[in-house]
Amino acid sequence: MENSFLSVVPPLVALLMVVITRRVLVSLGVGIFLGSLMVNSWNIKAAFIQIYDIVKGLIVDVENGGLNTWNMYIIFFLFLLGIMTAFVSISGGSRAFGEWAMKRVKSRVGAQILTGVFGIIIFIDDYFNSLAVGNVSRPITDRQKVSRAKLAYIIDSTAAPMCIISPISSWGAYIISIIGGILVTHQVTDIGALEAFMKIIPMNLYAIFALIMVFVVAYFNLDFGAMKEHEERAMNTGEVLDPKRGAVPGETTGLPESDKGKVWDLALPIILLIAGTVAAMIYTGIEAVQDAGGTVTALSVFENTDVATSLVYGAIVGVIASLVSFFSKNMGLSIFGKGVLSGIKSMLPAVYILFVAWTLIEIISALGTGKYLASLVDGNIAVGLLPAILFILAGIMAFATGTSWGTFGIMLPIAGEIAAATDISLILPMLAAVLAGSVFGDHCSPISDTTILSSTGAGSHHIDHVMTQLPYALFVAGVSLVGFIVLGFTNSLLFGLGVTLIVFVAAVYFAKPKQTYKNEEVVN
Repeated sequence: MENSFLSVVPPLVALLMVVITRRVLVSLGVGIFLGSLMVNSWNIKAAFIQIYDIVKGLIVDVENGGLNTWNMYIIFFLFLLGIMTAFVSISGGSRAFGEWAMKRVKSRVGAQILTGVFGIIIFIDDYFNSLAVGNVSRPITDRQKVSRAKLAYIIDSTAAPMCIISPISSWGAYIISIIGGILVTHQVTDIGALEAFMKIIPMNLYAIFALIMVFVVAYFNLDFGAMKEHEERAMNTGEVLDPKRGAVPGETTGLPESDKGKVWDLALPIILLIAGTVAAMIYTGIEAVQDAGGTVTALSVFENTDVATSLVYGAIVGVIASLVSFFSKNMGLSIFGKGVLSGIKSMLPAVYILFVAWTLIEIISALGTGKYLASLVDGNIAVGLLPAILFILAGIMAFATGTSWGTFGIMLPIAGEIAAATDISLILPMLAAVLAGSVFGDHCSPISDTTILSSTGAGSHHIDHVMTQLPYALFVAGVSLVGFIVLGFTNSLLFGLGVTLIVFVAAVYFAKPKQTYKNEEVVN
């Protein structure tokens, strides 16, 4: 199936079924089975064996024995975060924070902007961003009648865009390491990898304008498509979730809450979670660099840090802090057990979807979907159009495969090869286009880790998040595409950014609603 259009069929079928049926697990399961059948020449038994082997490999490191630490530590982190959240709620921290915030955040606009600011501040890692920002912001947005779908959009549209333009993040370190290899391969000696990354940041038009769009949407109530329905229902009825879908599977409900809760009962676990995670990232990064005999620098530390392990360490610290608050309220051991079970249960839906998504990604890799999409770049295309074409192709690849990191790994070297064969002066715009397209596709894909965890962090139904974010992602992508065309033909950052800004402002002007919602302020 490699280098064939047929390799695109399974992910396409899965994604279409998600849109049509709104049943994520079933749709992805169909894509997995169809893809496995194709890989194994329609042999049903061989297909089931392959799926079993993939799932086993997600849990166990087959080559070295023991656990597959990356996947399992992410799962452990989710469970620990669920437990921490449950005990923060039981201790009365969430309620106290909500009451505190209500006195200071007086409007829906303010609640959304504050969430966006949190998303920008927490830029170390997209997984951590999605879950931490959701847990901090949810009490505020719920009180201000902001739909969970809108909260998930704000989280998702600040997580990856911030991580991809920050050199001090797990994403930045990974990308810089790839760029360094590309520059060496093509003998580009007048610029280093870090300097190249810094120059690419303002060329990453999708990431920049996705961030701007979050605040524009919040300020102007720019709600269209499915999001408009969710927001109007939240404002008119106070229901932040679609009542037809019921409660989010696994959401922590029915837990007792202490009336002695303080804001500190929520703030301290979150602060220690962040501090513990960052400290662990620095420690594991330094340890890895020293073991390899390298020089310890800020870049080398974040390039070699063990994100999954660091998240677990940080979560353990956060859980301990939440337990201190819980036991100080004298709530009883029976409630302790209920809190642990409720916290684990709250994360099960995310775990199920992650396992299914990871399995589909492995099947897609076996099909060679990414390589086929990469092969579509035609060397006879006008050089000025190449950044725009790479942006579109990277978007399609990330959408179909559900992985922006995988897209980086495949498409960045290809972009370097194309630049070397056509016009090496366009290498940075081409690399920027790949990075931008990867985040765009990631935002649209229901099988993306970040999309799944943004739904989890916001407490939103996953399909609602996918369907409400899609119009915004397409809106920003359309504006960015114009910018990449201009950037490709002029090779001028200033001109490319300027034209993109003009098009963005014009598009917002025409999309802006003529009137805002009634009762914009929600007060006690």
